[in-house]
Amino acid sequence: MIEVYIKKLEGVWFGVACEQQQIVAASFGLSEQVIMSNMLAILPFNKPFQGFVKPSAFAEEAFVCLKKVYDGKDISDCLPLAYAILPDYTQKVLKATLQIPLGYVASYGAISDAVGGSPRAVGNVMASNPFAPIVPCHRVVKSDFSLGGYGGGLKVKVELLGRESRGFSTSKQVQVGGGTLTVFPVENVLRNLV
Repeated sequence: MIEVYIKKLEGVWFGVACEQQQIVAASFGLSEQVIMSNMLAILPFNKPFQGFVKPSAFAEEAFVCLKKVYDGKDISDCLPLAYAILPDYTQKVLKATLQIPLGYVASYGAISDAVGGSPRAVGNVMASNPFAPIVPCHRVVKSDFSLGGYGGGLKVKVELLGRESRGFSTSKQVQVGGGTLTVFPVENVLRNLV
């Protein structure tokens, strides 16, 4: 059974769903109602779930991970994600997105070049990302460094990217599942907003 937990940390609500020591879904927002709605929308429809008030030790670790991402910190030590419940292509896209380093962004097209499919297909996966913000879909932008979309709203996407700014100035290559993903400093996006 999937265990669902919701917790408020420093004015922000976080939600996490866990099963067998894996994160099944994650979300964040400014109200408990938004988180409940988000969690219900992304939980697998064919699996039973139950909400709990007191988080398990695993859920507490997940909340720490979520808060780190929200605060613009590195999460290289995050908990396992339940990829197996997702279609193969979705897994490829989310795993590639997880490889975008802190302080960098990638385009929808660059991800599709690295894993296959089309930029639109990548965008569809980003729109249904069950592991936000752990899988940093907020780091995926259009090829001209404009924002594209974001389920939490573009203002939130800009805030997340702003917290992740590290002052990098050059692009770099990241190996993802047999392909190469070119990533660019988040500053390219932030400059584009001015």
